[in-house]
Amino acid sequence: EPGQHPLAAEGVTSLTNPAVKYLVPEEHYVVLKRGPVSAIIADNAAIDVPELPGHKGRYNGLASLTHEKQPRNIFVPTYAGLNLEHIHDGTTRVNQQLFEPREVPMELRIVDDQTVEVYQGPTPMWKLESCGRYHLLEDGTIEYTFECIPREELFSQGFIGLFWASYIQTPREPGIHFLARKKEEAKGEEWVYSISPKHGVEGTHPPAPPRPEVKLDPDSRLVLGDGYSKYVHTANWYYGVSNGMAYVAMFRPRDKVWIVQSPSGGGQDCPAWDFQWFIPNYKVGEAYGLTMRLAYVPYESRDQVIRDTLPHRNALWHREAVSK
Repeated sequence: EPGQHPLAAEGVTSLTNPAVKYLVPEEHYVVLKRGPVSAIIADNAAIDVPELPGHKGRYNGLASLTHEKQPRNIFVPTYAGLNLEHIHDGTTRVNQQLFEPREVPMELRIVDDQTVEVYQGPTPMWKLESCGRYHLLEDGTIEYTFECIPREELFSQGFIGLFWASYIQTPREPGIHFLARKKEEAKGEEWVYSISPKHGVEGTHPPAPPRPEVKLDPDSRLVLGDGYSKYVHTANWYYGVSNGMAYVAMFRPRDKVWIVQSPSGGGQDCPAWDFQWFIPNYKVGEAYGLTMRLAYVPYESRDQVIRDTLPHRNALWHREAVSK
């Protein structure tokens, strides 16, 4: 619609769409299975059950992701993936509470057999209300839709910063693959295999311009926010390989997501394959949304990963063209 914010929510989740009916389960986790994939969605309570032994509190989202061909959880079992970690405004205010989404209770909402939401009421420090929807598509790919509403004008630089982490359990290769170019170059792209030398160093890959200007204070404790690499990513997706499987994160171009990685975010030999998102020119009471897909497929080669996941990128990007 003319005059609409480019990141306006599309009314997908129960936060923005009153027609969405849901049940709140008694348990703190829900198992979804479709195609060859099983996913366990958790709120941020501690859980200790056979499917999720020793899962720590505070970690939300995908507590487990397994495949018929690989029954081992790709994520560090005590932690999680697609886990909402940080709310910030680029200043040192985040240092008062670095991990606010972890600390405030979340509510699971079961929409149907393939769809679970993780809802969080307005948080004490940032007053951000949010809902993340995990939906399993027919082939087992996860479509993740995040919607949020700022309830007070607390983001001092005019943008909202959000950060998601995925803690990967001891992959042989700690790095990620994505199309990129050196940030000083105006055009072109090539495949890059990127390893961050240490946590907070050369692990942040912004999208190629144009993108919103974002000022990040170097004294913020959010060190993964601005440890810039020499690259900008050019294709809005990346993949990593772990135990014979490809973990493929795909984003809509309109969301201008930043790719982020750490060699040790999940502990020794357990990298974090992350992303962050910025909402510029926010207004109190307006709803904003991000949609991405996470495919988990057996790995043979880069060409095979590109081929197997192309329909999902087309769906994400076509939907964008339509919604414009």
